[in-house]
Amino acid sequence: MKYEINTNYEEPKIIAEIGCNHKGDFDIAKEMIKIAKIFCDADVVKFQKRTPKELLTEEEYNAPHPEPWQSYGQTYGEHREFLEFSVEQHKELKRYAEEEFGIIYSSSVWDMTSLKEIISIKPEILKIPSAMSTNWTMHEYICNNFSGEIHISTGMTKKTEIEQIIEFYEKYKMNHNIVLYHCISGYPIAFEDICLLEIARLKKHYGDKVKSIGFSGHHKGIAIDIAAYTLGAKWIERHFTLDRTWKGTDHAASLEPDGLRRLKRDLIATYKALKFKDVDFLEVEKKQAKKLRWDRNKLNI
Repeated sequence: MKYEINTNYEEPKIIAEIGCNHKGDFDIAKEMIKIAKIFCDADVVKFQKRTPKELLTEEEYNAPHPEPWQSYGQTYGEHREFLEFSVEQHKELKRYAEEEFGIIYSSSVWDMTSLKEIISIKPEILKIPSAMSTNWTMHEYICNNFSGEIHISTGMTKKTEIEQIIEFYEKYKMNHNIVLYHCISGYPIAFEDICLLEIARLKKHYGDKVKSIGFSGHHKGIAIDIAAYTLGAKWIERHFTLDRTWKGTDHAASLEPDGLRRLKRDLIATYKALKFKDVDFLEVEKKQAKKLRWDRNKLNI
């Protein structure tokens, strides 16, 4: 299948996915918001909200963490509970981010209780993680109770299911509220498994049906994100940590502050560079042409 090159570029947006990388420490969460905005110049900070006893079976809740050295509790359920913030704490994080630092707050939601709680604090952006991409009960509740941007990741999601998601939101005339993300669910993910050209496929099939296309990456480094933007992903979401050696499974696939800062710098530079040359001589070239071209004395510039 042929894909046309995207030439209508919008300024890129960066989401600093704090997720649970705050280690369950509210002060660290606030510090990460501050650094994401002041040092990295991110556009959005995103957290995660779960209700572990609703999300997990009793057996899953009481089982040991599959990677015990990464756990903050004796069981996987205790680990998840330790990393959770209350809805009131999320409300304060939203206030702190938006009122004190001018950066948008968002959260992904992993169950119905968390969905209702996060919608109650009226975020500008709501995230549906890959694991919940086909939870139709959640999608229906969103369509009936939320009017902001809906960011949906498509890791672990079949192409036919992506089509069903878009059709579902079209029925509610809310498809243009969607930012649709290419994502591969692995932490971290090998370069050969990123399947970056899926961004071009999403852009071709859904670019005129949704608000924007995004890329949620779990890879190392920042080069792939530049390619993702060039292929048509306006939104770039990367996990964010203050220290990649901290305990927790997401840190290894995260960017530290200087990495996120450089990503924003390089994305903006790429945005400025992605245009056609619409005159014979750019201003920067005229001086050089008069100095270096063999026929410089004949140039009329």
